[in-house]
Amino acid sequence: MVLGTTSGAGKSWLTTALCRYFARLGIKVAPFKAQNMSNNARVVEGGEIGSAQYFQSLAAQAVPEVRMNPLLLKPERDTHSQVVLMGQVNQELTQMDWRGRSLKVWPQIAQALDELRASVDLVVIEGAGSPAEINLMDSDIVNMRVAQHVQAACLLVTDIDRGGAFAHLYGTWALLPEKDRALIRGFVLNRFRGDVALLAPGPQMLQDLTGVPTVATLPMWWQHGLPEEDGVFDDRSRSTGKVTQTIAVVAYPRISNLDEFQPLKNVPGVRLVWARTPADLVGADWVILPGSKHTSGDLAWLRAQGLDAAVAAHAGQGGAVLGVCGGLQMLGEALIDPHEIDGNAPGLGLLPLVTVFEAEKTVKSTVSRFASLGGAWQALSGVEVQGYEIHHGQTAPHQAMRAAGDIAGEALPNGLGWQNARGNVLGVYIHGLFECPAVLMALFGATVPTLDTVFEGLADFVDTHFLPRVLTSLLDVKP
Repeated sequence: MVLGTTSGAGKSWLTTALCRYFARLGIKVAPFKAQNMSNNARVVEGGEIGSAQYFQSLAAQAVPEVRMNPLLLKPERDTHSQVVLMGQVNQELTQMDWRGRSLKVWPQIAQALDELRASVDLVVIEGAGSPAEINLMDSDIVNMRVAQHVQAACLLVTDIDRGGAFAHLYGTWALLPEKDRALIRGFVLNRFRGDVALLAPGPQMLQDLTGVPTVATLPMWWQHGLPEEDGVFDDRSRSTGKVTQTIAVVAYPRISNLDEFQPLKNVPGVRLVWARTPADLVGADWVILPGSKHTSGDLAWLRAQGLDAAVAAHAGQGGAVLGVCGGLQMLGEALIDPHEIDGNAPGLGLLPLVTVFEAEKTVKSTVSRFASLGGAWQALSGVEVQGYEIHHGQTAPHQAMRAAGDIAGEALPNGLGWQNARGNVLGVYIHGLFECPAVLMALFGATVPTLDTVFEGLADFVDTHFLPRVLTSLLDVKP
């Protein structure tokens, strides 16, 4: 099990790396995270799970499934999350308080973990936040309760780049009950810059205090190629080689599925910018409105920042605009919410469409093909796209505008995509557009490293930087 001293310490990517490391040894591996809070989700057999567990499963060379992340919390507001249990939205749990919910779902979480353990040789488990949140220990269902349930060999990782790493490790260890401390088998220092020799005598002093060795010091590695689990994964606007195209992704508060834009970071000549103000759109060739877990709320934020006018001005000057899922909904004339799913709101008016939120959520994998497109998106004409849908909204032409002759062109069949008459504004419901090699080749004439290449690099990294034989020593049965 991989635990962290804080959120963002490096649990997700280290778990992914270990999944591939052990799979390369011929071990049948599956990932597991009892509860994930993230608006980055993927469609798998049985429903949806957090994107991190999806990638971990691929790294483990396993088929992603809902047992790998039995509970997913998708924040819609600061004080409210949609609850997804075993891949499906659960309204009863969504309305419950945190502690009551934890007690109710633990049996299903334990069952999912037990079933996974019975089906594979090794489960690599990811914790959440910190295991030493003493105010939450009585309702813990994701950290030490999971570890105790399976007597997991635990690694505790910290981000040394933040400063205070030894205090973080010692403080976390010290706040754990003795039975939990006994499961901690090694400390990991992540994102270290400089000469490792300068750490001495810190690791030995820490071991003298705790009895736990520091088993790895992992160097800072910005561009490992794996999307971060949550948040805007890299505010550093960068590109490979000379910048030939700038793409601005609007980073509203409830942005979702942002991991699908990771490939754009790897396209030569592309500079990716996360836009929070109108100034961030200056000089952009494309503007992308990504998915949103609360479309009406993010639209309100967009207007409060003045980004609505900036996006409209960009489109009015012929600039390319792409809306994905919630972004598509924003581009239309109106959001209509008869079931109180998201909220009513006027749209940006860049596409003559109306979105109605339905009670039932669409969650499925999708294969489709672009129609003949014009304007800025002409290169996508006839290109097949494979991706996934996660949305309550259903979008259709605005009937009065259609009668008046203002008609959106069908970019993808069955209401999955629309284009304006000018050809520069495109909206699609399918997530994962830029994860399709054919799309990248059509738009940029480029290919990017495959996920499998990324996973191999992660496994090589831990193999190089962990002390010899430490990882295999954590297994009950040697490979």
